[in-house]
Amino acid sequence: MDQDLKDNLMGALEQVVDPELGIDIVNLGLVYDVDLDEEGKATVTMTLTSMGCPLAGTIVDQVKTALSDIPEVKETEVDIVWNPPWSKDKMSRYAKIALGIT
Repeated sequence: MDQDLKDNLMGALEQVVDPELGIDIVNLGLVYDVDLDEEGKATVTMTLTSMGCPLAGTIVDQVKTALSDIPEVKETEVDIVWNPPWSKDKMSRYAKIALGIT
């Protein structure tokens, strides 16, 4: 997968907003990787802010919807991982400012 397509996929994922925090999952640092194989299957490796996140299903559905608009993507699999664990250090500067974290 070339960098332009990867950037396009990550851009689509920026449309997925964590309903509790109001910031997109990319700027929150929840998306660790996105890959697309030759058959058009996108695999998103991501985490959540907490293991007991009540909105995990909603976020996974939104990820699949966001990537479905990209012509190269035929199918999306979301792989939720807990290692490495998420921390505020993974957030972008934009997300930290928006949430008042310094």
